[in-house]
Parts: sequence; structure tokens; C-alpha cells
Amino acid sequence: MKNILRNISTLLAITVAMPVFSQGVLVYKKDGTVVDFPSTEIDSIVTYRSFENTEYTVNGVKFTMVAVEGGTFTMGATPEQEGEAQDNEKPAHEVTLSNYYIGETEVTQELWNAVMESNPSNNQSAVDYPVERVTWNDCLAFVKKLNELTGENFAMPTEAQWEYAARGGNKSKGYKYSGSNTVGEVSWCSDNSDFITHAVKGKKANELGIYDMSGNVYEWCGDWYGAYTSASQVDPQGPVSGTGRVFRGGSAQIYNDRSRVSFRYYLLPDQRNFFIGFRLAKGK
Repeated sequence: MKNILRNISTLLAITVAMPVFSQGVLVYKKDGTVVDFPSTEIDSIVTYRSFENTEYTVNGVKFTMVAVEGGTFTMGATPEQEGEAQDNEKPAHEVTLSNYYIGETEVTQELWNAVMESNPSNNQSAVDYPVERVTWNDCLAFVKKLNELTGENFAMPTEAQWEYAARGGNKSKGYKYSGSNTVGEVSWCSDNSDFITHAVKGKKANELGIYDMSGNVYEWCGDWYGAYTSASQVDPQGPVSGTGRVFRGGSAQIYNDRSRVSFRYYLLPDQRNFFIGFRLAKGK
């Protein structure tokens, strides 16, 4: 009973104070002192963490993860895609996703070098160009090392996470490309790129403030490649096995129809090419 009374009195004392946020954790001013939850003063309490864009630093290099609020969307060959959609984008189907984070940009050569101490890219014009010539296996090794350095749980996005973010999440305006119906506004593709990659954030962001999800470099996803079904899905992870890994997003060397948000294809996980890179994802 003493513990219960102590908890109640402590909570009452704290909850009448003015709440503030510190490092994404809800805290309160108590007697002029900032109290981070969970606190040793309280036997048990639920920690509330804000869900917002988050900046990370690894070996001096900063990168931003965009908060993507979960929701339900139609994945695949939706009406604005139909004129150019391929058979592997069908049937369109309902997918529900939980909250997650995704990279504001493709992984840059600067960030790759900060983690891996190397740069495999073909076009090394500047450190803010996307890393490319990386296999799916290379990206998996990068993620593992990044998690060791940061203590976080970064990953490659699932194919569904990638498409939902490319479509603008719950702020989607139903564009054909990621952020526009005009490919040149948001995509470096063969129409405007001179067939070379460009610095990230050089084109307009989409509805969520994410860059280059159409064009610049294709992006590996975590999933094995497989055929769609019409069944509704919740937080799908793709097939349990396969031969190829999915990539998404168009590239500077490829025609603009590949920059559409539902375009998908695959490569073997050990294949590398100067038109493919990736971006990070992270669970909430």
C-alpha cells in the first residue's frame, strides 16, 4: 500500500507540472529538475516517445530518418500507373503498415564511407552523391555494421514500406511518380540526367519530405522477389525464400517509366551495378 500511495502522490506531483520533450522522451519539470522517464523515483510508468523525424550521427556524418505514420493503402498497379504498369505490378492489393522510419535520402557515399571505410561507387563526383555499385549482400553488411556503431535497428525497407513512403504515406496525393505527375520535377532519369547520378536532394521532395524515390539510383529492398496476390496484407515481409531481391525507384540511366512508384524488378543478391544503391529503414 505504501508503494501504491507513493506512486499516486509522485504522479500527481509530476503531472501538474509543464511537460517538455527531451531527446524524444516526454519529461516533466519537477521542483526545477528535469525528470526523464522512466525515473528511479517511480516504481512503474509507461514511457511516451514522440514520433518525429530523427537525425543520427555516425563517425561525424549526419543523416535523417523520416517518420512515416502507418496506414492502409493500395499497393501495385493503381489507376495512375495502369498505362505503363507491367504484369508483375498486378494485382493491386490492400496493405496495412505500422509506423516506421525511412531515409530522407538514399545512402550517400559519405555515409557509406563513414561506416565501411570504403567507397565502391562508379561516379564519385561528390560525397553527397548516392552510393552505388553495391550488392544486396553489401547493403546487409553495411546495415549490420551501422547497427553495431549506433545501437539502433536499421534495416533495408520492405517492398511495401518503400512503396507506401514513395506514394507519400497518409499524405499521398496519388501521383504517378514520388511527389509529382511530372517526372522531371522529382526524378533524375535518362530524360534529364546525362546518364549519370547526381547529388541527393537535387529534385523536389515528395509529400513526406523524402527525396529521390523516383530516379537517381534504383534502391534495394529487403524482400525476396515474388508475384503479388490479391489478398490483403498487414506489415508484409515478402516471400520466405527466392532467387532475386527486389529493387525499386528508377535510376539516372533508365527511361522515365521506371521511375513510377509501383515499378518493381529484381537482381541476384550478389549482383552489383552502377545504377543501384539503397536507403535505410527503421522500425518505430
